[in-house]
Amino acid sequence: MVSRNEINMADVAQRAGVSVATVSRALRGLPGVGEATRTRILEIAEELAYVISPEASRLSGGPTRRVGVVVPATEKWFYGEMLAAIERRLRAADLDVLLYQVSDVAVRSRFFRELPTRRKVDAVVLIALPLPQQEVDRLDHLGVEVVVAGGRIRDFPHVEVDDRAIARTAVEHLVGLGHSRIAMVRATIYGDEHWAPDTLRLEGYLAGLTEAGLPHREEYVVSVPFTPTDGAAAAEQLRSLPEPPTAILCFSDEVAFGAMQGLRALGLRVPEDVSVVGIDDHPLAEVMGLTTVRQDVAAQGELAAEMALLRLDHRRVEDVVLSHELVVRSSTAPPPERADA
Repeated sequence: MVSRNEINMADVAQRAGVSVATVSRALRGLPGVGEATRTRILEIAEELAYVISPEASRLSGGPTRRVGVVVPATEKWFYGEMLAAIERRLRAADLDVLLYQVSDVAVRSRFFRELPTRRKVDAVVLIALPLPQQEVDRLDHLGVEVVVAGGRIRDFPHVEVDDRAIARTAVEHLVGLGHSRIAMVRATIYGDEHWAPDTLRLEGYLAGLTEAGLPHREEYVVSVPFTPTDGAAAAEQLRSLPEPPTAILCFSDEVAFGAMQGLRALGLRVPEDVSVVGIDDHPLAEVMGLTTVRQDVAAQGELAAEMALLRLDHRRVEDVVLSHELVVRSSTAPPPERADA
């Protein structure tokens, strides 16, 4: 049986019934190959887990001097801020950035299927990307250096914040103000598929409640898509409960902005009736008076880019966990019963 390391273009060509030259053109996206043939070759290459090796790439023209940055949503502040920081650092090193926006599950799957056979980049930086186990397993077959920003995936080099501690910090702040009915609005990127930052923040929220001796109330945890509009809907849902929360921790500032608007649409005051806490310290957080837990997104991007540069230079890197900071503004206050006492 041929091992993965021994598989080459000749194996793919034999299985597809074409010449090695045709396989080479198909894998590199060159013209002169029919679409049906190209598709068959790509499928066979995936089946055999064939990748164009860095050595072969250098022989055919050297490194690409490009780094791919993979994000699920460029329109969100977190991703845009981190992408800009990564791009600045790589440009300063005279490398180009190739952006891959994997906006849904199908696009993400196609990226992991096609990148190994086309190898347009020397390294890939994944920004807080939700990945199922089968795509995590495929990272080993990309044929390029992999760095993770804004989270961690297995043992790949990464820079992150402690998402558990961030959520616990927010809960501790609300408990300190006297709140005992604290809800959380989670956020998803691809529908029902939860991702590491969201899961870790939920764990931190639950840990904060436990440390304060407060019960875990299932109805106080609401999961919505990662948008301000859905944050508003979540706040309305929570306030419709028979015993509504007096404080809401949101997955991000953008979700919190929506929650604040949703509460005001119900005729409620923030923070007199309901306190709201976000995570990130979005540029609008100060303007909106939002209490939040700040993470340095730009620093994470710069460090991730530096890691990619070091790995391309065959140097060791150390994983990094950056600190966070509670920023108290006007969206949090004691609960109504405490304020009236």
